[in-house]
Amino acid sequence: MLDVTQGQAVAPESAGSLLESFSLEMTAKDVVALEEAAGIIPPGTRIAIAFLPGETFEARLKAAERVRALGFDPAPHISARRIASEAELRGFLEGLVAKASIRRLFVVAGDPPVPEGPYEDALSLIRSGMLNDLGLESVGVSGYPEGHPEIGSPALWQAMRDKRDALADLGISMTILTQFGFDARPIVDWVEQVRESGIDALIRIGVPGPAGVKTLLRFAARCGVGASAKVMSRYGLSLTQLMGTAGPDRLIEDLARRVDPERHGPLSLHFYPFGGIAKTAEWVSDFNARKAA
Repeated sequence: MLDVTQGQAVAPESAGSLLESFSLEMTAKDVVALEEAAGIIPPGTRIAIAFLPGETFEARLKAAERVRALGFDPAPHISARRIASEAELRGFLEGLVAKASIRRLFVVAGDPPVPEGPYEDALSLIRSGMLNDLGLESVGVSGYPEGHPEIGSPALWQAMRDKRDALADLGISMTILTQFGFDARPIVDWVEQVRESGIDALIRIGVPGPAGVKTLLRFAARCGVGASAKVMSRYGLSLTQLMGTAGPDRLIEDLARRVDPERHGPLSLHFYPFGGIAKTAEWVSDFNARKAA
C-alpha cells in the first residue's frame, strides 16, 4: 500500500519503526477482551490500565495481574486526585508489586477539581516518597500536543520539567504519554518543543485505534481534542459521513513522513482502542503484514 501526500510516497516500512514496542490501553473491565485478543498482540507489549472512576482497586489489581499472566507488561495508571489516603495508595502499590510485578506506572493528576485525598497532582504524588523502593524502571507522565483546556502552556512545560527532575532524584526514568490526536502537524511540532526544552524522554504518541466515526468524535469532544472538518479530512474521513469507520493509517504515515529520529529522539505509539482491543490489535497485525509483504 502506498499513500501519496505532498508528492511523497510512504510505504508501510517507513511507518513501521513507530510501531516497534507500541503500547495499548485498557480498563479493568477489558480483561476478557484482552484475553480474546492476546494471540495477536506481541509478547511483552506494554498494556496501560486506566484508572477510571467507578472501578475498584481490587478490579484494577486483578487486571494488572492478568496482564502479567498473559505475558504482557502492565503499566497501571494512578489518578492522584482520586486517591483518598496514603494508606490507600500504599496498599495499591504493594499489591501491584506483589501480584503483578509491575516495573512501570503512569501518574496523572486526574479529573476531580478538588483532590479526594492528600495528592494535589501527579508531581505531589511523585514527591511523596510512595514510589521509593518499588523497583520501578519508569513512570509515565502526561503530554498535551494540543494543550490542556484548563492549564496554560507555561505551567504545563514547568510541570513536565519538575516531574523529570523529581523522578531523576528517585533514579526512575520518565516516559511521556500524549493525549490522542488526529493531525500529525501539531504532534510533531510539540515533540520538537519537548526536545528543545532539554527533555530526552521516550515519547509515546497517542493515536486512536480504528473505530466508528461517531465514537471517535465523541471521545474527541470529551477530551478536548481538535476534530474540525479540515483536521478530520487529513485523518481520512468526512464529518458528513458519520456511519463509517476510520483507522489511523494516514495519521501514522504522516507522522513517519515528518519525524526525523535524530532530531525528534525516541518515539513510539500508544493506542487508545476506542473501537475495541481486538480491532486495534488486528489493525496493527495487518499493518505489519503489509510492511513485511
